[in-house]
Amino acid sequence: MSFQAPQTPTYKWFSCISSTVLTALCLWPLASTAATAQSPQNREIKIGVVQRFGTKATDKLTLKAIPGDSLTLSYKTPKGIETAKVPSIKLEIAAKPLETPAVEERVVLSSHRSFESAEDSANKWRAKGIEVEIAQPLRWQVWAKRDNYNSPLVRRLLLQSLQTQGNKTAFLDTKVLKQVPQAFWVLNGFRFNRNELDVVAGKNVIEVTEQTTQEATATEPEKAIQQTRRYGGSLHLQKNAYGTYTLVNEVPTETYLRGVVPHEIGAFSPYASIVAQTILARTYALRNLRRFAIDNYELCADVNCQVYKGLTEVYPQSDKAIAQTSGLVLTYENQLVDALYSASSGGVTALFGDVWHGPERPYLRSIVDSPNNIWDLSKQSLSDENNFRRFMSLKKGFNEEKQDTFRWREEASLTSIAGFLKQYLQKKQHPLANFKTISQVLVVERSPGGRVLQMKVQTDLGAIDIDKDEIRNAFYPPISTLFYLDPIYNPDKTLNGYAFVGGGFGHGVGMSQTGSYNLANLGWSGDRILSFYFPGAQVVPLNDAITFWRE
Repeated sequence: MSFQAPQTPTYKWFSCISSTVLTALCLWPLASTAATAQSPQNREIKIGVVQRFGTKATDKLTLKAIPGDSLTLSYKTPKGIETAKVPSIKLEIAAKPLETPAVEERVVLSSHRSFESAEDSANKWRAKGIEVEIAQPLRWQVWAKRDNYNSPLVRRLLLQSLQTQGNKTAFLDTKVLKQVPQAFWVLNGFRFNRNELDVVAGKNVIEVTEQTTQEATATEPEKAIQQTRRYGGSLHLQKNAYGTYTLVNEVPTETYLRGVVPHEIGAFSPYASIVAQTILARTYALRNLRRFAIDNYELCADVNCQVYKGLTEVYPQSDKAIAQTSGLVLTYENQLVDALYSASSGGVTALFGDVWHGPERPYLRSIVDSPNNIWDLSKQSLSDENNFRRFMSLKKGFNEEKQDTFRWREEASLTSIAGFLKQYLQKKQHPLANFKTISQVLVVERSPGGRVLQMKVQTDLGAIDIDKDEIRNAFYPPISTLFYLDPIYNPDKTLNGYAFVGGGFGHGVGMSQTGSYNLANLGWSGDRILSFYFPGAQVVPLNDAITFWRE
């Protein structure tokens, strides 16, 4: 999830990386939170801030203490745990040859754009008696649990059984490895090859510079990328399920929010919007701690969770909202809500089931995103194509009407559509991935809130069905599933492509971030904004009686 609002160019608060002089100002809230880091209201969270260190042999991480401080390294040796104090340390990758090639293999039961649908799939596999784990090598995947299906024979018997039952999504992901990445660092002239490293700083802030290489594309050559960020709390380098390493930042919840809130809602957004975003971000984090159980951390730092930039840039307005709402979460029947939000709803929010597979959440409803009564969904369902097109022709009276993404139109040729669709199908190992031509693209089903539930693509090899949020992975250009298709014809009246005519940006479930701007500007409080987008939910202080999540 991420939406960065346009920032006022002539007015900028200090950044924690802007100068040494301001370091103390950036750090002072950390001192007050450290003492209560393990309290229920401020538990520590493990975030994978660099998820795939070692994908390339040129990857480097430089960890550095702030001026006047030092890092303490802890690592295993044959004699036990040793420690060392250093001002900085550079982590590098070497290719470690294997004496004999190793086979890395797993049964991939299903592949998904989102964690939400992957989790629903995992629950269905468990109901069939198959133990599973959720992974994210690139797309989210459900794997047959590796500890249970731990031999080539057992894996093939499982796959054969599934195929006999008619399953067409499961496949074996097999790689033969001749070498593996090995993390190392040099200390006092000695090279240390280790798979784990703990790093803490006396002043509780560590600067991380990541150097990696972006692969070449059809339009751009390969290029080096460098990024520097500062993190509170501690860092831990550890192996992951994909043969590389993850750098994990362990930090108290309230400090974590300092690196999330301004980068999700926009640092200079209306204050009530920032308050609403803060409560949602806290709720979202605590409800989603299970996402990366396969790799022994809890959240990621990108749009697959919440955008988290550590202490790189913190802002007075968001810090004020975090302090003002300390420990407040959004609940429904004493359980944390699924605190979803997106940049723009396009004028109507979506049900959970409009976008993902899984049980509906009673507090996530299709709501016309307007302070006025401009459309009655109970009388004019947007599942009707004529109603939907009339709704999309409306431009005034909505919370988001001044936003660029409120309404959009993008054209794509059949060739372009086919190119993106092939890439998508190949990643899923779809049996029709090698089609050559597309003759027709149709919207087959639409929800009462207007979201496209299913599309059908007619190819030379047969029909391909794509549903819900997978549509945004399979096609370019739709940036939401709130759209309709208009065919585009060549002068000879043959089909050239389609115009995607739509509204909104993102999944559209829960709070619209840009919609909240208008409500805040109308004088609504953060609590009232949340009540609008999550009807029936309540803002309450976090306590031991609240259930974070249940299946």
